[in-house]
Amino acid sequence: MTRSLDIVFLGLSLSSSWGNGHATTYRALIQGLRQDGHRVLFLERDVPWYASQRDLASPDFCELGYYSDIDAMLQLHRDRLRLADAVIVGSYVPDGVALVDKLCTLEPKTLCFYDIDTPVTLAKLDRGDEEYLALRQVPRFDAYLSFSGGEVLALLERRYGARKAAALYCSVDELRYANTGEPHSWDLGYLGTYSPDRQPTLERLLLGPARQLPSMRFVVAGPQYPAEIDWPANIERIEHLAPADHASFYSRQRFTLNVTRSDMIVAGWSPSVRLFEAAACGTPVISDFWRGLDELFPNGEAAIIAQGPADVMAVLTELDDTSRTAIATAARRRVLNGHTGAARAGQLAQIISELPASRAYERISA
Repeated sequence: MTRSLDIVFLGLSLSSSWGNGHATTYRALIQGLRQDGHRVLFLERDVPWYASQRDLASPDFCELGYYSDIDAMLQLHRDRLRLADAVIVGSYVPDGVALVDKLCTLEPKTLCFYDIDTPVTLAKLDRGDEEYLALRQVPRFDAYLSFSGGEVLALLERRYGARKAAALYCSVDELRYANTGEPHSWDLGYLGTYSPDRQPTLERLLLGPARQLPSMRFVVAGPQYPAEIDWPANIERIEHLAPADHASFYSRQRFTLNVTRSDMIVAGWSPSVRLFEAAACGTPVISDFWRGLDELFPNGEAAIIAQGPADVMAVLTELDDTSRTAIATAARRRVLNGHTGAARAGQLAQIISELPASRAYERISA
């Protein structure tokens, strides 16, 4: 075990899981850090859409602070930011470019970027969109912690100038995500915020089968779906599902669907936090295909890859319970062996501990 670390996160949200997958990712990781004796402060921009939907306003595993003004926040936490073993800025943080520039002037010991949206970030940078990270800032970080692994890591260093790119996949809190033993309410379900690039796949792999299998029950949970979507009568809609209800939600499905954003399919090696959550709950996953999935969750052994609606309908109508349970058990075993918050916390602490001595001057002059 590495020495006890003091870490400051500046992320999108820890307090609210509404409309984002960042909160549950941070929660699992930071709880793992706490279990290993590390100290964590999480700083979150106080915005109305999360303030009105907070499902963890006062965590017991870290300090949580809110801010409205970057300069005031940096002044208030100046000493902590300068003395912390690592300061980690997350993707999609509001005014992230200005925040990173100002953090560099504080000369923190170690400055990292945790990209929970790596393929999306790189696609944005390629078209000159610097919403929360500027291309010139990538070399300033001591480590670029990436939601995506595989060949993306070499690309980050070679094309974008990252000094050290390391995979830090999402993870799951195995104490909160386990099968509840409830009877099945749905044959197939999906949990995810509406996304235009995911919707065609959701249409093919869930809405289509639902129309063809009117006697079966389906569910889609998540906010921001347009009113004009024609939902079949056998699909139940849940507008928002708090993390406390995720385990029950997954446990009540015979199968759950994983749908991947187009940028992440292109990049590969980008497992969704929902994939780990469902597997931890012992719910077998039907997923679209992307490179790396078959190595994380081998097709037919720990997951089922569907190319089209016929594949989904075949699984729902033909796969026996023994095979379904075996797939779920294999997936859960893989998650517990390597994708828990505790496992990811150990990886993060190791990465931080192995980074070279402070290069604060280089960050300012970069």
